[in-house]
Amino acid sequence: MFGKFGMWELIIILVIILLLFGTKKLRNAGGDVGAAFKNFKKAFKDEDDKKEDTGQLKDDRNDKAEDAQFSESKDTESNKKS
Repeated sequence: MFGKFGMWELIIILVIILLLFGTKKLRNAGGDVGAAFKNFKKAFKDEDDKKEDTGQLKDDRNDKAEDAQFSESKDTESNKKS
């Protein structure tokens, strides 16, 4: 449908876009797109950090529960021997 665009066709399209919108609007639009990508990446990083933190908390809780069970079983064994 569009075929292959050569270098000259792309340059002409870019010049037309610059004339229609102006450099200031294009610069602002580029900045907005860049900020959107930055926020998107930050949101994904924050979610990953939350998952790691909650996973670590769950692991800590499991370790504490296992330690408590071990100490209880140790106490009952020592009581049985006495």
